[in-house]
Amino acid sequence: MAGSTSEASLPATMSAMLLTEHGDIDRLVYRDDVPVPRPGPGEVLVRVTATAKNNTDRKAREGLYPVKKGQVTSFAMGGEPTLTFPRIQGADIVGRVAAVGEGVDPARIGERGLLDFNLYADARRDINLTPDYYGHGADGGFAEYVAVPSDQFHHVPNPEIKDAELAAMGMCSYQTGYHMMTSARVRAGERVLVTGASGGVGTALIQLCRIKGAIPYAVSQPEKAEALKALGAEAVFDRGDLATFVPRVLEATGGAPIDAVMDLVGGEMTDLFIDTMIHDMKARATYPRLSIAGASGGNISEILWTRIYLYQVQLFGVSHGTREEAEQLVEWIRAGQLRPVLHAAFPLSALHDAERYFVSRGSNFLGKIVIVPDSQWKEHGAPFALDSTTPLTREPRP
Repeated sequence: MAGSTSEASLPATMSAMLLTEHGDIDRLVYRDDVPVPRPGPGEVLVRVTATAKNNTDRKAREGLYPVKKGQVTSFAMGGEPTLTFPRIQGADIVGRVAAVGEGVDPARIGERGLLDFNLYADARRDINLTPDYYGHGADGGFAEYVAVPSDQFHHVPNPEIKDAELAAMGMCSYQTGYHMMTSARVRAGERVLVTGASGGVGTALIQLCRIKGAIPYAVSQPEKAEALKALGAEAVFDRGDLATFVPRVLEATGGAPIDAVMDLVGGEMTDLFIDTMIHDMKARATYPRLSIAGASGGNISEILWTRIYLYQVQLFGVSHGTREEAEQLVEWIRAGQLRPVLHAAFPLSALHDAERYFVSRGSNFLGKIVIVPDSQWKEHGAPFALDSTTPLTREPRP
């Protein structure tokens, strides 16, 4: 039998947002006649209730993952690009099991879960060398249904966490942040500088540092300082004043060096981040460590390599994470140790509005944007909608 008997009650088609080719948001086309996938062996079919938006959605759409200068491409770390068109994007998926494939317990039908978004190349739990993900190499959650591996759709029953909030704790941000920390071997008591602190990965890192007993210092805009401190940041530094950046960090630490930097910014600030770690090497107990998982401030940084090798700065490039890390994060979510940072929800048919808002967000933007299928909007999206001062150009469909 290919799947559970509940498949007979599934609709033949669904609504979905299709990425038709590389380009601007006009390449995202909303359709209501997309075939509903069927779960294969070892898979579950999820009826999607919420999917968090990530910067990788935009970057993949625009072909902004170069590994050589001047290159325009999608994510292609496994060799050939796996992004084919049309593609349904959306990695951080929450929903309920609607049907199961062969070998999966039918008792899982109705279960709410959160997807580990990775397309793993093999069964290893401790390493992920050729990262790809749902929404890129396979269809994702900007749709009403998606088929995913049953062992990567983790049950999170917590009634106190709404579906949109759970999507805001999705693995694309939290697993990336956690892998930045595990790669740099962040330990309890260490001072950690978190750049791009108001985004999904940044807000995850602040919380994860506190769980591990490390002390997070945040780089962001002054308007977001109180919210980031409430989340766990020890201090927040204005990213706009570069000339005084290092002295301000050292004043906050009492002159002690930053032990490790979790960098999501890059560009001209990379040298300054290194300066916060190497100004007094005699005061250090470990090597300076720089984990890099983003380049919102620029994809090219000019650094003297003598600064790297003479000060023994250890560099860690981070993309995604491992099965072990995903499982640990789910345990912390179930235990209530991680807090969702949800900014707003948009209906799926208004994804163009969400994309515009995402790239032009104001100083009040903190955390994640979540996309909710129109059919689920009243229950799972409307309570988290933007206020009436930011109208949608397209209302959710009934």
